[in-house]
Amino acid sequence: MNPLEFARVWAQTWSLAWPRKDADAIASLYAPGASYRSHPFRMPKIGPGGAKEYVLGAFAEEDAIECWFAEPIAAGDRAAVEWWAVYRWEGKEWTLAGTSVLRFAADGMVAEHTDYWVMDEGRRLPAPGWGR
Repeated sequence: MNPLEFARVWAQTWSLAWPRKDADAIASLYAPGASYRSHPFRMPKIGPGGAKEYVLGAFAEEDAIECWFAEPIAAGDRAAVEWWAVYRWEGKEWTLAGTSVLRFAADGMVAEHTDYWVMDEGRRLPAPGWGR
């Protein structure tokens, strides 16, 4: 496989695991020593354990999760995947939209992950044609 295919596997796994709050499925995507940055200004979590730690914390705050992932864009050993989510947090609906920039090891495991995102109160669905 190539980075585009690796990114498609990553997006498919996240699209199924996030609504189910399946931290183990998500953690399985990350290489030992991988850097997982949930926001560019945050310190990275390291390896599958770090990815699992981050998502378990996020999952504890999110309910009724709906999410969508766009077709990845890839070049070299890197890929970018846009995503969109609507969930309940503190009794209100929120929309979270962003992009994950990923670098893959030769075996397809994520070596580096950085998210860039925005969040706003309310339910906002992707625009028609989004993600293509």
